Amino acid sequence: MGDHSASMSQASRILLSLVAGLLLGIGLAAWRPDQAVALTAVTQPLGTAWLHALQMVIVPLIVGLLVTGVAAAAEAARAGRIAARAILIFIAILWADTLLSALVMPALLRLWPLPPGWGESLRAALAGAAPVGEVPTLARFFDTLVPTNAVAAAAADAFLPLTVFTLAFAFAVARLPEAQRTRLVELFQAIVDAMLVIITWVLMLAPIGVFALAYGVGARTGAAAFGALAHYIASVSAIGLLVLVAAYPLAWIAGGIAPGRFARAVAPAQAVALSTQSSLASLPEMLRASQALGAPAATAGIVLPIAVAIFRATSPAMNLAVALYVAHLVGASIGPGALAAGVATAAITTMGSVSLPGTVSFIASVAPVALAMGVPIEALGLFVAVETIPDLFRTVGNVTMDVAVTRIVARWGGAPEPVSPDAAS
Repeated sequence: MGDHSASMSQASRILLSLVAGLLLGIGLAAWRPDQAVALTAVTQPLGTAWLHALQMVIVPLIVGLLVTGVAAAAEAARAGRIAARAILIFIAILWADTLLSALVMPALLRLWPLPPGWGESLRAALAGAAPVGEVPTLARFFDTLVPTNAVAAAAADAFLPLTVFTLAFAFAVARLPEAQRTRLVELFQAIVDAMLVIITWVLMLAPIGVFALAYGVGARTGAAAFGALAHYIASVSAIGLLVLVAAYPLAWIAGGIAPGRFARAVAPAQAVALSTQSSLASLPEMLRASQALGAPAATAGIVLPIAVAIFRATSPAMNLAVALYVAHLVGASIGPGALAAGVATAAITTMGSVSLPGTVSFIASVAPVALAMGVPIEALGLFVAVETIPDLFRTVGNVTMDVAVTRIVARWGGAPEPVSPDAAS
């Protein structure tokens, strides 16, 4: 997420549909309140049907992406020690970022909660957004971590046990002889490609679905909806900014590069990331920045392409933040068990976010985390329309962390090239 240039025209259409739906709902509610609410009997099922159409592909998509993502990581690790070292650092950072989000996001929402009037209005507008299934306790988290029946877990949207099984299956596939491994990976890649075709069809209807959902929110909440969306954007973007900023001390402590030097070197890559919302488009500048920071061209040439393909430093932290925000929005209590389920699901499924445009990966990455925590996903239909702004923080954070990790791998590999004297001071 935040790493591929989705069609800006499509993103603009979805955003305009959100604004138009809210404004129409607000205007009609002010003019004819009874008729405005009555009309939601038509618009709400339309919006819900669109959400269900997105939700129906999540299980096969996540399974396919995890298998192909782990296969890509294993293939890269087999290519040499540099790649293996980079992947280990990637995994450590992903888990650390997710745990950081689990600590910071609830604290942020306690310090700066959604104003009561806005929250009550949105909860009324999302009246059907009740907790999904049984909210996991800490005991249940460990009890259900390993599924007794993977098919039943998939059917019940039990994403954490399904993810654990899929991860074990993916690592088993990676140990098979090459011919068998290739056939299976190609099968799951074909499944992913087919799911992406379906999602493309569903997203063609996104303006209608988002308009229908937004109308219902506008009719029931009034102008509070705009304030609530702004609060959401600021809260979730703050977590992305936190991950971005964490790259600077990480490059200093583990990479031996002072923050000022690191900031100057990575700035051009960040500028490309901001303008394109694509890590892939930022790759040439990331290569130049890494070499300017003393990473040999051979090391940067291995680490950065792997990072662009499978490493999303901001994704698990921000995906968990979205799920925690929805829980805050609907007044759902998140205990230790639910939080542990969210952390584990967010950190593991990130490896499956490869090659997805932002709009697709928002639903595919956040929904499993929310469902694992027992959090309803109805609000995601609105939040996807304003994902463009948080997506900027995702992309810039990913690019910044990619360069930091490249420098760290070069230093720990014992082969960093000399940098100018101010690099380490």
